[in-house]
Amino acid sequence: MKKIKVISIFGTRPEAHKMAPVIRELEKDDRIESKVCVTAQHREMLDIGLNAFHIEPDIDLNIMKHNQSLTDIMLGALTGLGDVFEMEKPDLCLVHGDTLTTFAASLAAFYRGVKVGHVEAGLRTGNKYAPYPEEINRRLTGVLADIHFAPTQLARKNLLNETVAADTIFVTGNTALDVMGFTVKDGYTFREPLLNGVDYTQKVIMMTAHRSENIGKGIENICRAALKILDGFPDTFIVYPVHLNPKVRNTVFPMLGGHERALLTDPVDILDMHNLIKRSYLVMSDSGGIQEEAPFLHKPVLVMREVTERPEGLATGALRLTGVNEDVIYDNARELILNGEAYERMANAKNPFGDGRASERIVKAILYYFGAVNEKPDEFDNNQKYV
Repeated sequence: MKKIKVISIFGTRPEAHKMAPVIRELEKDDRIESKVCVTAQHREMLDIGLNAFHIEPDIDLNIMKHNQSLTDIMLGALTGLGDVFEMEKPDLCLVHGDTLTTFAASLAAFYRGVKVGHVEAGLRTGNKYAPYPEEINRRLTGVLADIHFAPTQLARKNLLNETVAADTIFVTGNTALDVMGFTVKDGYTFREPLLNGVDYTQKVIMMTAHRSENIGKGIENICRAALKILDGFPDTFIVYPVHLNPKVRNTVFPMLGGHERALLTDPVDILDMHNLIKRSYLVMSDSGGIQEEAPFLHKPVLVMREVTERPEGLATGALRLTGVNEDVIYDNARELILNGEAYERMANAKNPFGDGRASERIVKAILYYFGAVNEKPDEFDNNQKYV
């Protein structure tokens, strides 16, 4: 039988992290020819992810421009990927999540009759402006996709509500959790030297904030809440790996940079991030992936966004949604610092996002879709199986 040619396409650091275990699984199967293409819509951030997993792309479009707009990214990716499909003629284009690269790759594939597989399909907030532009990117990708790899039963339900054919949906769990056994290590030495100097016997709060809808007033409020926490609780210490976006850095460094119990670093790779989360007391973030990763490590998460596409974590109690109101963030952090019972409830809440076998299920589903195997893969049932 002719090998199934699969080209995995991504452009950002989170995509690299979550696609790495899928790429490894694809490369292990002799029935699949696996290639990797990156757009590099975020060049420096992407390279951190590629280096962490020793991924060497077969094709690198390198589309990033200084002060690029969403339109610049879309046009660069759409044009470049059209040429890639013309040259490679893959059987399947594999995309992840909700970036502009994801949508552009799906559209370019559609124009050339290439099937699209969507990893982490079906996440929804119901608000097209939150997160922006990710909510629309993933919805439009869902319209174009031929195979939908939904991480949870709720994501599957979202797709069914949008009239996606049931036999094209495979519930896999989230690939983010497939790598945790590899990244989290006892006695770990951080690659970022500053992290090795932190006293982790304190109540260390790992914080990130970078979402486009929070830039400006939102991140200012988040920083004010952080200062209020530090001033109110002398045994707390904040570690904040700051996104490279100048609009984020120009807010964060003037507000938090001078505090003796706030450590601001450049973005760290996934090994440092996972081990930092493990050693932290609490996580405060507007990130998407951290909402899955931190509960796996039994760390409470304050989600500093107005909405989340991961309501399963709210339902189990692993996550709390605070928005970007300074007082709400502070009050929730204060409770978790002072109230051990409330802290333990969140820390020990069930994680409904995966069991470490998502990538294996994705590859089996691809083989099934193309007729290389006769049996569908088993599904992850987050109503019963928790990590």
